[in-house]
Amino acid sequence: MPGAATVRRAFTATSLPEARLVQQMLQMAGIEAFVFNANAVGALGELPATEIWPEVWIGRDHQQNAARMLIERYESVAEETTDCPKCNEPNPATFEICWCCRRPLAVTL
Repeated sequence: MPGAATVRRAFTATSLPEARLVQQMLQMAGIEAFVFNANAVGALGELPATEIWPEVWIGRDHQQNAARMLIERYESVAEETTDCPKCNEPNPATFEICWCCRRPLAVTL
């Protein structure tokens, strides 16, 4: 069946905010993405921490490759910084606005 949904895990985050960030990045690219284990932190202690980490899943087979490319790009820029053109403060490459002066930064994702 064309366009059939086959949900597959694409990313495991260490926090819910990171999972939501990746989900939004994918959705902005037109990729159907869902977060699972969003409320599983309450089971910490009963389950191992690695079993309750939030996961981002992709809902369409034909979107798997595009999602993987975006996630790989996200992971590669996690350590990079961008200097603000106004105040020259270093910002994580994933920031869109300078943390210091609030000027928009060039978005590379």
